[in-house]
Amino acid sequence: MSNTINFFSEDIEFSLDNPAETISWLESVCNKENKPLEALSIIFCSDAYLLNINQEHLNHDYYTDVISFPYSTDKVEGDIFISIDRVRENAQNLDVSFTKELNRVMVHGLLHFLGYKDKTDEEITVMRRKEDYYLG
Repeated sequence: MSNTINFFSEDIEFSLDNPAETISWLESVCNKENKPLEALSIIFCSDAYLLNINQEHLNHDYYTDVISFPYSTDKVEGDIFISIDRVRENAQNLDVSFTKELNRVMVHGLLHFLGYKDKTDEEITVMRRKEDYYLG
């Protein structure tokens, strides 16, 4: 197992089916993007937990599936919080598997650390292409 990527749960019971495979995949994304991986924590939580973070740290009063907190711009280091409630609902609404949607959200959070943004239509298009590429 990697010492650089760790998974945690806050306020819910959740664990990945194959954490070693997920770590390997996320490490390969960093390698392909030529950005060193220092330390990444992925924290799985509930809607309520992530809403609180969104309100407290970003002054946003709405539910979201993922929030990334990078601690560095020159390497991958930080925390990614993921609402399992939101991922389940998104998967159902998009008619995709829970695992596929969870992987999309994890790579989305990681792509923020790699310099990709999603504020403008153009940035969103690039982000979606990158997500699809790494999910392929």
